[in-house]
Amino acid sequence: MEDHHRDNLSVPENINPATWDKVLRSVASPDERTPYLIIDRDVIRDKVSQIGSGISNSRVFYAVKANPDISVVSFLNELGVDFEIASEGELAILSSLGVKGERIITSNPVKSLKFLNEAVSYGVSRYAFDSLQEVEKLSLHAPGSIVYVRLNVPNEGSEWPLSKKYGVEIDDALHLLERAGDAGLRPEGLTFHVGSQCHNVYNWDMALDKSVQLWDAAREKGIELKFVNIGGGYPIKYTKDVMDISDIEAQIDRSVQTRFGSDIEVHIEPGRSVVGDSGILVASVIGKAVRGDENWLYLDVGVFNGLMESLGGIKYSYFCDGRGEHKSWTIAGPSCDSFDVMDRDVELPEPHVGDTMLILSCGAYTVSYASEFNGFSIPRTIML
Repeated sequence: MEDHHRDNLSVPENINPATWDKVLRSVASPDERTPYLIIDRDVIRDKVSQIGSGISNSRVFYAVKANPDISVVSFLNELGVDFEIASEGELAILSSLGVKGERIITSNPVKSLKFLNEAVSYGVSRYAFDSLQEVEKLSLHAPGSIVYVRLNVPNEGSEWPLSKKYGVEIDDALHLLERAGDAGLRPEGLTFHVGSQCHNVYNWDMALDKSVQLWDAAREKGIELKFVNIGGGYPIKYTKDVMDISDIEAQIDRSVQTRFGSDIEVHIEPGRSVVGDSGILVASVIGKAVRGDENWLYLDVGVFNGLMESLGGIKYSYFCDGRGEHKSWTIAGPSCDSFDVMDRDVELPEPHVGDTMLILSCGAYTVSYASEFNGFSIPRTIML
């Protein structure tokens, strides 16, 4: 992006001006070939300072799956954030950084034996579960470990619902907690997830309503729970406004205090909200075409090598330095697959082939989902 064209790109309303300036300076350099992902560490630092600050007795565990790049995880480790993982691959990343086992939890209710054995050997001692089979597995391979059961809770208003694959109802959860105790495990908590990119703050209220019912029922059975893990779900801005983290946490804190009092510990597992806003994907226009009444724009990054969430409904904001008239575009990736289409009816000034395209809010679930399908490269991550 040439210097005299940079001035054509005004600062998007959902981007910090300092971040925008860093990005434009970076893309003006001819040293980097697209596609690549720019991560602004100042944005991550700001998000880390916000998340959990509005909830009493909270502890934050970054969900490594959101962006497992070693530079991102290393920076979060420097900031003192703890971690949530689900696999031996994620454990290996933390191990390479010297993160101690007591700072790691795993909230995937179904774990492979390979991962479980490696996690136990490493010193990880807290595990989620939601089935009798997992109780048996944990009792054999992680005896004496701290366990927390996953409740099924409403996900209405979340762009990425997570309520069908995992989670149980209150009666089943109580039975599982009892069985865990009988099996020599230490049932000390419960967890839920309101869905990723949640726009309905009352999902947390409804989830905490179910949680306190289980909490009280467990106490009647002699099981003293100690913590509630509220999962993730804090939204970031893609193309529409979202609630501020401070407002979401004020609502959650009131709900926790009203239902549980002030003595319990609250665990939070943010992923998207930590890194999503920090990332801008830098791509190039590799082709244009008119097909019927549609204007098509082809980029060197697409669904398979960076923008997989487009298939699930996530809509990104696109910016280019085109000088032509504004048109409505169908935006597609570089592969031969017809699924490789990210969005339709996107208004942009017409660019030239070779021009730079900036895609906002790409710090989460982009490179972590990406593959080299059709031989196209996964974007490199560059920390600024």
